[in-house]
Amino acid sequence: MSTLSGAEPRPAGTPRIIGIVWGLLVLNTLGSAGAKTIVPLPRSLIQMVTMGALVTAFTLALAVNLRLRIRPSAYVLLLTLLLVSSVISSAHLESGFGALFRCFRLTLFVGTLWLVTRWWDGGLTFVRHHIRMYFAVLGSVAAGLAVSPGAALPDLYGGRLVGALWPLTPPQIGQYAAVIIGLTVLLLLGRRTDKKSAAIIIVPSLVLLALTHTRTATLGLIVGLVLAIGSLLLTSAAARRFFSWTVVLATVAAVGFASMLQSWFLRGQSKENFSSLTGRAKVWDALLAAPRSTSEQLFGVGLGDKSFGGLPIDNSWLAVYNEQGLIGVTLVAVIIVVLGGVALLRPPSLQRACAIFLISYCAMASYTEAGLGDASPYLLHLALAASLLVAPAQATVLATPAVPRLVMPEVPRQRIPRWARRSEAT
Repeated sequence: MSTLSGAEPRPAGTPRIIGIVWGLLVLNTLGSAGAKTIVPLPRSLIQMVTMGALVTAFTLALAVNLRLRIRPSAYVLLLTLLLVSSVISSAHLESGFGALFRCFRLTLFVGTLWLVTRWWDGGLTFVRHHIRMYFAVLGSVAAGLAVSPGAALPDLYGGRLVGALWPLTPPQIGQYAAVIIGLTVLLLLGRRTDKKSAAIIIVPSLVLLALTHTRTATLGLIVGLVLAIGSLLLTSAAARRFFSWTVVLATVAAVGFASMLQSWFLRGQSKENFSSLTGRAKVWDALLAAPRSTSEQLFGVGLGDKSFGGLPIDNSWLAVYNEQGLIGVTLVAVIIVVLGGVALLRPPSLQRACAIFLISYCAMASYTEAGLGDASPYLLHLALAASLLVAPAQATVLATPAVPRLVMPEVPRQRIPRWARRSEAT
């Protein structure tokens, strides 16, 4: 798309195959459970596709980085420690052999990130890969809506938009839409794309986000953009204008469409159901009240399907506590704190703003969505943030050795006798 290719050339030395690797990582994290599709897809087939995408991504990344040149990354190092903790907790097989398979998947995921770090240079290359791939995913959602509106807006999900061609839930679609909207808005403010190209991404994504009725994604988009644009206010006139107009339009919308916004936000739920976060609070209370041994408190019960008692946990921190224990929770908290701290210490820039948006979005979504402890889109978003916060490699300036000056030895002046000088004068 012109949005992503015309504004900034691909940095020299970054193979095109790295974009394919990143797209395969996105495909792997789409998941295998979701809504019913127009053409029923066996879960085993979906898992084969997603796992095959991860194996292919690792193989391609290894093929272009045979010398195993990696760039130091605190984020990927912490993920590696989280992987070790997950292997320890899963070795007891309390969650079955599926836990070891999930550890193997996480190993390939982290290994691929290590191989890709070689090309993390603080540029926007991976941002464009991110937007392209997730926009393609949203394109499949829009195609499913066009082909079969009934399957894309089923009563099972209360008329919320789902993936009719590939099984995607409303929160997934909302997350993908919110992330690429936020990143594209920042690229537009940073003049790395034009208005027409940005509109091609933003407008359809906003429509799909509205159809999902996903509150978490909407709030994450708003809060993330406020923080990201706020980091640019002192250095960007475009950011200041955008922020001012957004405040004015938001005020008008809040006054003029208050009832419509409230109904969209509540999604027809009762106040009791809304206060319990659509039943999530009951699962959380049961999880925290369940008896645990010291080993389970420290290391968890092993990687699982992010559920408790057959119900989804829908909270990253509690899901990590259940599966990876207090050690896992500590590592995830350190990841967020380290990335956020590095972002705050960086000088104002478009890359820093994009990283702040991604970090704040993931932190917001972690309260009602699981995924920070296993291979997921959220870990991929944070990996993108880590790539943006890498300090550009300083070009080593080789001092040109000074060419020694050839000093000719001083030839002693020959003394001319007086009689010789007299004869020359005559």
